[in-house]
Amino acid sequence: MKDVKNHFEEEAEEYDGLILKLIPGYQEMIDSLIRSIPFESSKPIKVLDLGCGTGNITSEVKKRYPQARVTCVDLAENMIEISQYKLARYDDIEYQVADLRDFQYGEDNYDLIISSLAMHHLRTDEEKIAIYQRIYNALTEGGVFLNADQVLTSSEHLEKVNHEQWKAFMLKTLPLDEVEEKWVPTAYNEDHPAPLVDHLDWLRDVGFKEVDVMWKYVKGAVFGGRK
Repeated sequence: MKDVKNHFEEEAEEYDGLILKLIPGYQEMIDSLIRSIPFESSKPIKVLDLGCGTGNITSEVKKRYPQARVTCVDLAENMIEISQYKLARYDDIEYQVADLRDFQYGEDNYDLIISSLAMHHLRTDEEKIAIYQRIYNALTEGGVFLNADQVLTSSEHLEKVNHEQWKAFMLKTLPLDEVEEKWVPTAYNEDHPAPLVDHLDWLRDVGFKEVDVMWKYVKGAVFGGRK
């Protein structure tokens, strides 16, 4: 994870503009995650944002749930600093710099745990499953986990199709040499996505109910379940 941390420390200030050029359907993905939160907007929910980045999802959560209390966690200090600046008008958000694998959830459970574009950086399936179990344990009864992340298909052919779609999307706004010499190699070196069907099985195995896919496009998906 050291390479991932260094990468995001370097890219933090450009992240919000860059992510729109690298992730097909990024805004739709975030909108889908927010729409999938099942609580009434007036409820004072307790939320954990794992891999908060620059605070984009927490910002949307606070717009819809003004009484939500949020803990933002990210591996990169620069990302946390930008989140703090972006969300400075709120006094009910806490921030922690931590590796997802080491974060201490504490004794108070969460109504909602969200994550975006974070878990695909974990190298092994075992690490992903272990975090899913910890997330399940940290939720209240009836609590919800929603994950917006990069995933694989179950087909070699579809993987090739999606890879070409992803490159074509980036080439709309980025030069060819940057795509082929920077972003494609970065993905191979730092990303370790798993098939979406495996994620769904893992969530069920650790105890989640109502496991489903809310959105999927090219390499991205929004999925989750309820405790």
